[in-house]
Amino acid sequence: MAAPQAATPQTTVPVLEVEDLRTVFLTDAGPVHAVDGVSFSLGPGETLGIVGESGSGKSVTALSLLRLLQEPARIVGGSIRFQGREVLAMSPRELRDWRGDRAAMVFQDPMTGLNPVKRILGQVTEHIVSHGRMPPKPARRRGIELLRRMGVAAPERAAAAFPHEFSGGMRQRVMMAIGLANDPALLIADEPTTALDVTIQAQILDLLRGLNQEFGTAIVLISHDLGVIGSVCRRVAVMYAGEVVEEAPTADVLEDPRHPYAWALVNAVPRLEAPAGARLTAIEGTPPDPLNPLPGCRFAPRCPFRIARCDTEHPPLMEVAPGRRARCWVTADGRSLPRPTVPATAERRAPATGEAPLLQATGLEKKFVLPRKSLFAQPAMVHAVNGVDLVLRRGESLGVVGESGCGKSTLARLLTRLHAPTAGRITFEGQDITTATPAALRSLRPRLQMVFQDPYASLNPRMTVGQILAEPLLAHRRAPSRAAAAERVASLLDTVGLKPAFATRFPHEFSGGQRQRISIARALALEPAVVVADEPVSALDVNVQAQVLNLMLSLRERLGLSYLFIAHDLAVVRAFCDRVAVMYLGRIVEEGPADEVITRPLHPYTVALTSAIPEPGRQRVLLGGEPPSTLRLPQGCAFRARCPVAQDVCATLPPLAEVAPGHRLACHFPGALAPLPRQERLP
Repeated sequence: MAAPQAATPQTTVPVLEVEDLRTVFLTDAGPVHAVDGVSFSLGPGETLGIVGESGSGKSVTALSLLRLLQEPARIVGGSIRFQGREVLAMSPRELRDWRGDRAAMVFQDPMTGLNPVKRILGQVTEHIVSHGRMPPKPARRRGIELLRRMGVAAPERAAAAFPHEFSGGMRQRVMMAIGLANDPALLIADEPTTALDVTIQAQILDLLRGLNQEFGTAIVLISHDLGVIGSVCRRVAVMYAGEVVEEAPTADVLEDPRHPYAWALVNAVPRLEAPAGARLTAIEGTPPDPLNPLPGCRFAPRCPFRIARCDTEHPPLMEVAPGRRARCWVTADGRSLPRPTVPATAERRAPATGEAPLLQATGLEKKFVLPRKSLFAQPAMVHAVNGVDLVLRRGESLGVVGESGCGKSTLARLLTRLHAPTAGRITFEGQDITTATPAALRSLRPRLQMVFQDPYASLNPRMTVGQILAEPLLAHRRAPSRAAAAERVASLLDTVGLKPAFATRFPHEFSGGQRQRISIARALALEPAVVVADEPVSALDVNVQAQVLNLMLSLRERLGLSYLFIAHDLAVVRAFCDRVAVMYLGRIVEEGPADEVITRPLHPYTVALTSAIPEPGRQRVLLGGEPPSTLRLPQGCAFRARCPVAQDVCATLPPLAEVAPGHRLACHFPGALAPLPRQERLP
């Protein structure tokens, strides 16, 4: 994938100039300094990335730029100028005329950004008509053309649909169409790809690059992932604790970060080229309390490079190299930060010859019957899992990857018997549990535990952490008394890197990463043999993701756990798993050793997944459309409608056959679509 090209500027007047912006939230405990002295400028056709972990002030900065904040938030200082005009001095009427016309914003969650009771075309044309760009009839034609340009299939038909009828990627395309409806000079995209699969994410990033090049739109892209920023933006501002701690060309930050926090973000991202099983670079700890800013550098308590001056003097944003600024005393003289030491590599377990599988699925199927639309209509059926054969051995980590809707989570619930299979067989520790009764399953639950994607939804908000962790111990009589359970709870918290004193806190008092550690502790409470982890890190910041993955690797080595690890990010899977199974429309299309499948993929779908990882220099294998509907399975290979190498023979279903020792593939043309070579990053 080529580095993004900026459009040729048409004027020397900056589109956006931000100087010393300060935004606070007025609370009973005092003002929370969410944005504290942010400054940057953006010219026509430029792309600026704002990156940082949750709570760093990225989204508050974006909302401040368009003055979308409400009480108790308040902009208390600074200047925001749009094409030389002061935004903070605009009247409410002027703001309404400006927003959606000359400046637009695309929000993180398109489902909450779209009106659920209004058709798609009406939402796209609303801004065109309300800002007087054209009457309703020409606006409808422009709306359909915008949907087509955003890559929405059959836009005439899609225009009459409602938001709930679209996938996440299609809804985000609609949000893009709304944002670009009036050809704005400025587009702010706040985490537009965070909740999307890597393939859909890559399509949205391609779309942003195209808009920048075709229309010369100035873009501010907000993300917590430097890989996403690096694939779109020429410049980046790294935020931490409400401040910009580094601002520089993106390529320079990715190659040679000058602030320790940027250094941590760069090195926390798992990469396909990293050694298999290598632990990720992570910095422990949490950001400082915004109610009480530290007197020195705000990153100092977590910084591995800090010096005495960092604790007492607050560093300004200094020029550390031509065109580069960083807020760091260590690099103030222009020096670079040292390369991270190579982390310890987790041992890859070779399965013992003749070893009986710990968990095995054979011909597993699951169909969900939908309610009838009328009394005489045939019931519709969702084909979620369609004949899966899977083996998990003792002490092994098996990754299951694929796009949303491919059946990964349903497979996880089948293997843990939270769902009963429609067909097939499941054995666990040599025992057939396919049709096990609830009473029989209760005795197996301690050995087969699950970690869910959203730890906040899976933890009881009315119970303390101590009560949450003690509950399974007492229910399964693993602790003779509450005092013994409390001792075990303290040990569990220590095992996952949390203080035993945290047992008295409630889930809402923890960060996302800490809540996920609590979920892992609960899964470990009953000493399981298998932990099924369903997207346990997909919603976490990259640094917290690295912490959780390193923790899970350590627990595997210490406790001999086996993991079934569900994910849609192949780079994460390569860092964590011994083997990987790639799913598409309820079937496994490729399975084998993680290193072999991910670095030398043979199935065209696996090649597309690896190419979609947002790393600068990675070329894309473009896939058209989205997966077929699960209501009616296509004949033959389900991937053939999107496959670049499909031929007539693909109308017959290819079997999942072994093409090398331990490597299985369901494709008529193994290796026909070779991974594209990486390109050199432009300076």
